[in-house]
Amino acid sequence: MEKVLTVEWTDTAKAKLRKVYEFHSEYSEESAFKIVNEIIEEADSIIFFKQFQVDDVNSKYRRIIVRQYKVLYKIEVGIVWIMNVFPTKGDPEKLRKL
Repeated sequence: MEKVLTVEWTDTAKAKLRKVYEFHSEYSEESAFKIVNEIIEEADSIIFFKQFQVDDVNSKYRRIIVRQYKVLYKIEVGIVWIMNVFPTKGDPEKLRKL
C-alpha cells in the first residue's frame, strides 16, 4: 500500500469549495463553515491512494461523498490532487466533461 505524502487542491476545487460556503452562508455561516470543514477534513484523511471508490460517472477520478457533495480526486506520485467539489444532485453529465 503506497502512502500519500500530501493532499493538494486545484484552483477549480478551491473555487467550488468557496461556492459551497457562499451558498450555505446565506442560511447560516456556522453551518457553512461546518460543511466546508467536513469536506476539507475528509479530503485530508486520504492516507493511501485507493482508499475511496472510483467515481461511477467519471472513472478517471476517485470520489469521497461528504453530505450532499462529491469530492473528486486523482492520484500522482505521492500527491492526491483534489480536482473538484460537486453537488451530488447536480447534472452528472458535467462530471463526464472534467
